[in-house]
Formats: sequence, C-alpha cells, structure tokens
Amino acid sequence: MAIEVRIPTILRQYTDGQKAVEGNGDTLAKLFADLETRHTGIQDRLIDKANGEQLRRFVNVYLNDEDVRFLDGIETKLSDGDSITILPAVAGGMA
Repeated sequence: MAIEVRIPTILRQYTDGQKAVEGNGDTLAKLFADLETRHTGIQDRLIDKANGEQLRRFVNVYLNDEDVRFLDGIETKLSDGDSITILPAVAGGMA
C-alpha cells in the first residue's frame, strides 16, 4: 500500500530535503510509524505522546484535502493511493 506524504519545508530536514515521500499503513498512526523507520525524528514532530498519542496542536494533516481532525484523527483509515499533506499551523496578526 503506497501513500504519498507531502512534507512541509520545516520538516524536510528529516526527509533529506524531499518534498514528498512514500509510506505504508492502513491508519494515519501506522503511516507515521512507518515513516519514522526511514525518517528518524519525524514522528515526534507530528504526534504528541504526552497528550494520548494525538496530533500535535500546531500540525494540520489532510487526507486527500480533508482535515483528519474532522475524520478519525490519528486513527483515520488510509487506502492505497491516498495522499497525505502535512502543514504546520500558521499564527499571526497584530500585537
């Protein structure tokens, strides 16, 4: 099962500069665990283990353009050919 994962610039240090990588897993949690085997350190940037193995607050993950927080979060089911996009949340404004 091949799933394309688009990596934001800030996390490309873990993927040797690659903009997209392939991974395997039938859930988002298993996909991130699979990515960790080849891109050490990336999983800690995505998953907050202190908060019950949930996505970090300032990380947005999209499955085929749908926010996984509105699906099943880290337990969202994946299928062969799916596309995952990881985006860091952006905050800002006037002080």
